[in-house]
Amino acid sequence: MSLHVVATIPARPETTDALRDALTTLVAATRQEEGCLAYDLYESASTPGVFVTVEEWTDQAALDAHMRTPHIAAALGAAEGALAGDIAIHPLVPVAAG
Repeated sequence: MSLHVVATIPARPETTDALRDALTTLVAATRQEEGCLAYDLYESASTPGVFVTVEEWTDQAALDAHMRTPHIAAALGAAEGALAGDIAIHPLVPVAAG
């Protein structure tokens, strides 16, 4: 079974555009990774400046490898000083079979 992950990334209003650009670059690189089945970026319609990634990985090892890539390091570097709160990463577990 694959691993689904949702992450929320809250930007400060004055850094939203720069962080959006950095995250867009991250998406393109991440989609090329072995083990990445899906990696999509959204911005909250109810709270502009809050970015959400919706991810699917083949397994935990693929996610762990992703967290060690240069493009993650670059995105985290871009996020330094740009965040309005903590990045929250949520690995998901199914509640019901479907």
